[in-house]
Amino acid sequence: MLEIVQSGGWLMVPILLCSVVAAAISVERLWSLQRSRILPKNLLARTWNGIKQEEYGQQKVRELRAASPLGQVLATGISNAKRGRDIMKEAMEEATTQVNHDLERYLTALGIIASIAPLLGLLGTVVGMIDVFNSLMLEGAGNANVLAGGISTALITTAAGLSVAIPALMFHRFFLRRVDELVVDVEQESSKLVDMMHGASADEAGL
Repeated sequence: MLEIVQSGGWLMVPILLCSVVAAAISVERLWSLQRSRILPKNLLARTWNGIKQEEYGQQKVRELRAASPLGQVLATGISNAKRGRDIMKEAMEEATTQVNHDLERYLTALGIIASIAPLLGLLGTVVGMIDVFNSLMLEGAGNANVLAGGISTALITTAAGLSVAIPALMFHRFFLRRVDELVVDVEQESSKLVDMMHGASADEAGL
């Protein structure tokens, strides 16, 4: 493996760095985007029970806000509930937008890696082929082994770049889809809280 990396030339270094960063981002997002971390089970029902029992003072609201992204949105709604339905709803929408931004953290970098990794590989191949043709000019085409070996070395970077780009692209699309699904669920839960705190019963809100 080390010989393959060395034979690919100096452009293997940024490709390997891209692979390390992409792997780190993928692992971190797999951990951070777990549904149980974003939307804790029965959080809305527990929050509503606490509201009915008048448990939500400033400290309780801060704890709810820090507990999870859904808690952040619900806490914003509670803080703005007395200002009317429209203002409460608008504030929760802004909080949901912030949650969406936080959930997409590092995904832009992952998408960039998926885009540039094959280009780095192609650049390595072009540089390698230039070296091959320079060798042909100096030594001629009599040694087929040298020619074949040079072409093989030149293609290593392309293979490496694609090997990094393909899984990076797959994870990037997967995480974007996961974020979209989670944000939709957060919006649904926040809408239920608005309904409950401004006239709708828990049954009408779907609890």
